[in-house]
Amino acid sequence: MIEKERPMTDFDRSTLPSLQHLRHSIDNIDAAVIHMLAERFRCTQVVGVLKARHNMPPADPDREIQQIARLRQLATASGLDPDFAEKFHAFVVSEVIRHHEAIRP
Repeated sequence: MIEKERPMTDFDRSTLPSLQHLRHSIDNIDAAVIHMLAERFRCTQVVGVLKARHNMPPADPDREIQQIARLRQLATASGLDPDFAEKFHAFVVSEVIRHHEAIRP
């Protein structure tokens, strides 16, 4: 059964500060995620330089298999969908590899 939308009551309005507080928390978390991704990319940029210097391939399939297993386990332990964690990681790694390929002479 589909629940009908209820009109906003005084009780519902009292939850708005909580909504604002939650949105503020979400904004802070988003900022932290962006800062952490920037730090991650600074580290992987150095990895890319080292790989190029030592003529190593941009991608490391064995490392990725280990990372995916580790991140899926972390996601599960944290209550996050491991499939989502894997897709997010794949997205980030594809960008890292793109950067590594750009570094190569």
